[in-house]
Amino acid sequence: MSRIGKLPITLPKGVEVKIDGQQVTVKGPKGTLTRSFSPEIAIKIDNGMIHVERPNDEPRIRALHGTTRALLNNMIVGCDKGFVRVLEFNGVGYKAEVSGKNLILNVGYSHPVKFPAPEGITFEADTKTHTIKVMGHDRQQVGQIASDVREVRPPERYHGTGIRYQGEFVKLKAGKAGKTGK
Repeated sequence: MSRIGKLPITLPKGVEVKIDGQQVTVKGPKGTLTRSFSPEIAIKIDNGMIHVERPNDEPRIRALHGTTRALLNNMIVGCDKGFVRVLEFNGVGYKAEVSGKNLILNVGYSHPVKFPAPEGITFEADTKTHTIKVMGHDRQQVGQIASDVREVRPPERYHGTGIRYQGEFVKLKAGKAGKTGK
């Protein structure tokens, strides 16, 4: 039995779940998410708990079992509390600011990079701690936008400059050895 798939999901207060066949809609204080799941996996609500059940032990069905439960849990947590991904930037003259809904990055290019916020995503930039927060209710979208922001100026291996995830370790390489000899 799947260790993740067999765990029930507790519904927090203020979050509504509506199951229409294999389409699940989660509505909460942070927003609304809708997703379709495989018809081979059964999703049931019972006494404020969501149970995900599988019909047999085929490898494909077992994989769907844990994945379905994890996706449902992410939908519920996202609509209740939301998700945050924190990025750090490091470099001489590097700065980030939020203008309206857009993130504006000055990261060593000859021009500022304007990064528009898609629907459901908000940015926060702190110049004192050199951090950028990407916030939203859809975990996949938050991760993708954070990855796109990181790609504007990925971490550089020789000087340690660039944009990286908070807690990401970048091993610095040694530069060229000085001239030796005569």
